[in-house]
Amino acid sequence: MAASPARAVALRVLRRVDADGAFADRAFRSEADRAALDPRDRAFAQRLAYGAIQRRMTLDHVIDALAARPPDPAIRDALRLGVFQLLWFDAVPARAAVDQTVELVKELDPRVAGFANAVMRRATREARSRIDELPEDSPVLLSHPLWLAQMWRQALGPDEAVALMRADNEPAESALRANELRTTRDDLLRALAERGANARPAPGLPEGIVVDGPFDAHGSDLFERGLLMPQSRGSMLVGRIVDPQPGERVLDMCGAPGAKTTHLAALMRGQGQVVAVEENTARAAELEANAARLGAVIVEVRRADARVPVDPGGFDRVLLDAPCSDLGTLQSRPDARWRKGPAQVRELAALQRELLEAAAAQVRAGGAVVYSVCTISPDEGPRQVESFLDDHPELDLERDPVQLLPHRDATDGFFIARIRHR
Repeated sequence: MAASPARAVALRVLRRVDADGAFADRAFRSEADRAALDPRDRAFAQRLAYGAIQRRMTLDHVIDALAARPPDPAIRDALRLGVFQLLWFDAVPARAAVDQTVELVKELDPRVAGFANAVMRRATREARSRIDELPEDSPVLLSHPLWLAQMWRQALGPDEAVALMRADNEPAESALRANELRTTRDDLLRALAERGANARPAPGLPEGIVVDGPFDAHGSDLFERGLLMPQSRGSMLVGRIVDPQPGERVLDMCGAPGAKTTHLAALMRGQGQVVAVEENTARAAELEANAARLGAVIVEVRRADARVPVDPGGFDRVLLDAPCSDLGTLQSRPDARWRKGPAQVRELAALQRELLEAAAAQVRAGGAVVYSVCTISPDEGPRQVESFLDDHPELDLERDPVQLLPHRDATDGFFIARIRHR
């Protein structure tokens, strides 16, 4: 029998991430769309692909212990999927995990199907014990790079760090924003129910919706009609803290792909102006397309380097959702933990400081700057803001910063600080 379409998609995603350096979320969307997976298979494929990437260190520990020789990279990816199913997919019978992994390997290289079969059959007997012998706080068991585990232990304490890393290996919450420029949350909830989605209001966010179970938001007609935007609750909170008012002039310094930009426009009820800056041509085009789809007509996209002020002192509110290490989004961006290191954090912190200087130059007296990063990193969060404010006596924290944590808040990890110009 052939490998199932969902497993074939998951394997192609792993190969694109490992061999081509693709981003897992983008690779998954393109591969799932190409295979035309139905919502249930799409959810299964995503759980397989993301889970195997998240738990790569743990899976390789098991594979290397059970394999007679190191497998080639493509074969290793197939084995990662198979062992992941044995360990973390109770709904998949062990025989199906073994047989389907062998079928995937046959499509890659029929000559090593016997090798894959031997590894998987041994895994059915020994994989769990190989996992159980690891200490509960082991970075191998938690599948996080050592530098990251150490940073979080120092910043959060050992118990919080372990809880955070465990949460990182679980599926992300599926959240949507009702686009209030075109609909209401109640109307969208009814429309989602009509399409078989199990959706409920998100607590504390009047426009927020949480979807339990499979639902292809990007493939839905509701997405095409501009009634919804896939967006985490943490990301929505950023717009709420900006709190833009109708008629104001607002700057979004790093606007693409547009979830937060269009949220600002909706919070302003389509009155005023949102200037969104994006230097990359393709990302600027994506931002324009999202603004048009969502009916955010007050958004003006400018292709420019955000480090260069577009209008000094010209904005009531400035949002700087800065480029960051993405360490708060390891559920939905499972490959980020393997791409980043201490050097990248330092480089990003330097860029964030440049952008903060540009933000401070563009807010009017009495206005507000909101600095946000979807990460959990002291150098990009609290230390960044403390250092910046030390050099700017004309600026004050308007409220205590927010640090969202996935294991505590069940959404992306965000650091959000609201700064007032006196």
